[in-house]
Amino acid sequence: MKVIEQLKVLSEDKFLAMYEALAQNGLGPLDSEVAKAVKFRPHAIRKLPMEKRARKARSILISSSNAELCYELFGTYLIKEHKELVTGFLDATGVEHEDGMIEDLDNNQPDAGKLAGAVKEVDDKFEAEDVTVYLALCAEQWPSVEGLEGMWRDRMAPTV
Repeated sequence: MKVIEQLKVLSEDKFLAMYEALAQNGLGPLDSEVAKAVKFRPHAIRKLPMEKRARKARSILISSSNAELCYELFGTYLIKEHKELVTGFLDATGVEHEDGMIEDLDNNQPDAGKLAGAVKEVDDKFEAEDVTVYLALCAEQWPSVEGLEGMWRDRMAPTV
């Protein structure tokens, strides 16, 4: 549920940017869920401004504690918009991957001794909020990697 914790402190502007980045044909990634919640027909949801749809999508994710969907949303955004952040971190920590995609999460984990250097490297190139979102994903997928969750929690101060 680390991704839900991260979502709760994520700035509204950052969530809106993620939502807009993942929109296709004028529809946000969770607009079908938003339409159901506000009792709109699926395509009629476009009448609502993207800001309102994003706000409602965020509240749906938080209220349902849907960590899997939140993880998917964060991961898709990062791969689409900041693939170099993902691949840079994975390369710097020794995780084998193919263009940011990892086959065996259990047996292919970051080297705990390389975490600080990897985080510094991506911090120098990307927005802190994007790096923190990525660390939430990493802490969720590799809970046994020593120090990873602590690094993420240290950065997780609310920015709203």
